[in-house]
Amino acid sequence: MSFKSDDTEEWLDVHFTRPIGLVFALMWMKFGVHPNAVTILSIFLGSAAGVMFYFTDLTHNLIGVLLLMLGNFCDSTDGQMARLTGKKTLVGRVLDGFSENVWFFFIYFAIIFREGSAWYPTMGLWAYSLTFFICFCAGVFCHQPQCMMADYYRQIHLFFLLGKQGSELDSYASQRAIYESLPRRRWFARLFYFNYSNYCHGQEQRSPQFQRFFHEVKRRWPNAEDMPQTLRDDFRRGSLPLMKYTNLLTFNLRAIIVYVTCCLGCPIIYPLAELTLFALMYWHMCRTHEALCNRLYQQLTSGKE
Repeated sequence: MSFKSDDTEEWLDVHFTRPIGLVFALMWMKFGVHPNAVTILSIFLGSAAGVMFYFTDLTHNLIGVLLLMLGNFCDSTDGQMARLTGKKTLVGRVLDGFSENVWFFFIYFAIIFREGSAWYPTMGLWAYSLTFFICFCAGVFCHQPQCMMADYYRQIHLFFLLGKQGSELDSYASQRAIYESLPRRRWFARLFYFNYSNYCHGQEQRSPQFQRFFHEVKRRWPNAEDMPQTLRDDFRRGSLPLMKYTNLLTFNLRAIIVYVTCCLGCPIIYPLAELTLFALMYWHMCRTHEALCNRLYQQLTSGKE
């Protein structure tokens, strides 16, 4: 199997999703299928799962569980294929993250219309409005930034653990420069880099202490391989406990809650969990990471490194 690192892999992925994804990867590789094609397949599978969760009967919901699991296996497959074949691309990585957003877009809308008809049949428009408000807040203000920062902290950890070659850590400035260098006739590439640079900008805005610390690190050691091992080890010790939150805030726990609540007929619990449980984990993860970066920055600038 092709793992990024033991530090950043989740137990369920290591022992369940990745092995199945590897079988799929080896199969698709025999047919010469590109990893991005598998990612696109995962988008359709996950979207179809969301449609199944609209229905209130157990049969449709179990089909939805199966489809979403297949979509997740494909999501694991494309990443392993890219690493095994050397076909890693920025477009593939962004498409990979985009696929999960599409899955949950359909899931949220299934919850909105399902909940409105199943839970509050006599309340009509009020029920839909209330459920829409809960799902909108959960998706826009919780799900999106939580996944964004979980991915960012994982890439930061990999950078200090493995160096630039082992990480996919990008900056707003570099991606914006690529966008501005592209001719206008390449409108699709410009649109891609415009959106991706703004994605990176959102990550950087939410991590001011890390930006200050990382700027100092890059100023002292322009070549990441020259960074002192003591600094790498110190960062890893502080960052490693947070990796469990980066995993909890991505797919598996969210999917398990969706599976259970939809099959039990109470899927509104999922967006409520986004607004409470996941929001609390996100706050703790960001607060702790920023405190770590501030401490390391103070050590660097005081000459204690």
